[in-house]
Amino acid sequence: MKIRIANLQKRLKIDNRRIRGRVARLLRLIDCAEKEISITFVDDEAIRLLNRQYLRLDKPTNVLSFSLKEGECGMVNPGLLGDIVISADTALRDARKGSLTLEEELLFLIIHGLLHLTGYDHVRTSRANALKMKKREQELFLLLTHSDIRSGGCHP
Repeated sequence: MKIRIANLQKRLKIDNRRIRGRVARLLRLIDCAEKEISITFVDDEAIRLLNRQYLRLDKPTNVLSFSLKEGECGMVNPGLLGDIVISADTALRDARKGSLTLEEELLFLIIHGLLHLTGYDHVRTSRANALKMKKREQELFLLLTHSDIRSGGCHP
């Protein structure tokens, strides 16, 4: 399992070591322990540029996923899942709105992005499939945060 984490934003402190541990557990939970993933934390301006370039939406968003399993070269290296890009700025705003810590919001966004990389969708699909993704996000989030509470890690 290879997990690459890059923090390209300067505003918020992100504990890469802790994120790496949670992502490793997440990959095991979804039977992707042998896969490779990259996670990049950026600011709103950087994610806005990516959102405009790839989705033609000229606004910041919380998370973007870039699957390396899709397209004509999708199976060249089946061990590569893809890239997740997260705006730390948007994550902080969303965390405050949802009464979560920044770490909890980042975990949720990583789960969301990873589910996209493994074939889940909530945009170009049926309502039933969107609900299936939402349910899986919640299950994984609870599994990861409950284990932290029992081990004295994250806040409840």
